[in-house]
Amino acid sequence: MSAAVDVIAIVGPTAVGKTALAIALAQRFNGEIVNADSRQVYTGMDVGTAKPSAYELRAARHHLIDIRTPWEPLSLGEYLPLAHQAITDIAGRGRLPLICGGTGQYVWAILEGWQVPPVPPDPAFRAELESRAAERGSRSLWNELERLDPQRAASIDPNNTRRVIRALEIGRSGREPATGRDKRTECRHRVLTIGLSAERSALYQRIDERFDRMLDNGLLDEARRLAESGLALGHGPLSGVGYTQIGQYLDGELTFAEAVDRAKTQTHRLVRRQNTWFKLSDPRIVWLDATNHLPVAEAADHLSAFLASKSGCGTIPNQGQ
Repeated sequence: MSAAVDVIAIVGPTAVGKTALAIALAQRFNGEIVNADSRQVYTGMDVGTAKPSAYELRAARHHLIDIRTPWEPLSLGEYLPLAHQAITDIAGRGRLPLICGGTGQYVWAILEGWQVPPVPPDPAFRAELESRAAERGSRSLWNELERLDPQRAASIDPNNTRRVIRALEIGRSGREPATGRDKRTECRHRVLTIGLSAERSALYQRIDERFDRMLDNGLLDEARRLAESGLALGHGPLSGVGYTQIGQYLDGELTFAEAVDRAKTQTHRLVRRQNTWFKLSDPRIVWLDATNHLPVAEAADHLSAFLASKSGCGTIPNQGQ
């Protein structure tokens, strides 16, 4: 068996500073960044996903950004082999892989070695379920998933129609039950997970200010362009916060002010959902406070200690705390 690869994961809620910290550490420790944001994999969705800027992409090499169009949804089963390949490639060139992103499912799937069936998308089946959700409500699909796979259903928000449909798609394939994601492979990585946190009111203010900057940077034009290309705002890859509310504004369902207010409120709620993936009580995560400053020096100290340690394969808990 080959030696476990050192991997650093930077996690935490949206707008807390993960990208900036990952870039700073990549520059100090000869690293490259593997994207673990489920929306930043898509081309054309730059402003609304807070994708790294051209300057940030030059500051550190990034992987798995802009690898699909929004017309080609990327499943977790398809993402994982790409992520493992990127990590292997980075380490094989003597550099340090840094996983960075707020999609908890992606992060833990990499770090815990989830085995997810690479079931290809079934457009006809998805269209059928989307139509059913429009007629009967997304809860009806979630109820169906609960009957098929209660464990999987319990991990998904009943209102997240996209994820519910994907789970049903995997479940009906017959290749492996949806709970197959819980099967783990042998340990591949020696992991240090650094989490950034911030005081809640400060984080919410940061989120609101960032959304205002997105609007200044052309979010409305980006959303309009995506809609005019035939993509449905609020569905599929464009079901995320921001695009959904701007889509409601463009459709006349909300005023512009209402759409902005709702997008900010929904992003606050997203933070609470992200906290279910990245818990402050999780002993696998070294938490650093980013309320008043980006804790680059503190993170670098933890990373230096990790790289110098002789710890075995797996997640290294609370280095130096």
